[in-house]
Amino acid sequence: MSAVVVVAAVIVAPGGRVLAAQRAEPPALAGGWEFPGGKVDPGEGEVEALVRECREELGVEVAVGERVGGDWPLSDGYVLRVWLATLASGTPEPREHLALRWLGPGEYYDVEWLGADLPIMKSVENLLSHD
Repeated sequence: MSAVVVVAAVIVAPGGRVLAAQRAEPPALAGGWEFPGGKVDPGEGEVEALVRECREELGVEVAVGERVGGDWPLSDGYVLRVWLATLASGTPEPREHLALRWLGPGEYYDVEWLGADLPIMKSVENLLSHD
């Protein structure tokens, strides 16, 4: 059986700010911070799923950029694939999260990242510091 693919967007704004989203559910993850995204639906492309998830979760349209790293393993046979993105239109709203927060350089670790997202933030920090 192949892994279930979950996609996530690292939405980057001017000044190297990134958008963090605070989980509302499930209870084991509630309160932790993550990059927005979700599962890829059957027959859906990964980038297409990423755009859809950002529209559903945040009410925004994103322009998808380069991929961050390879496959990030999650529990229970899930794998996370991550892309950098920028806002094409709209202002992010926490439709499915407890809160959203823009984190600038020097603030990237001011939230309690979920275990799966912490190494991604470290990779993103390296990418952004070389821009």
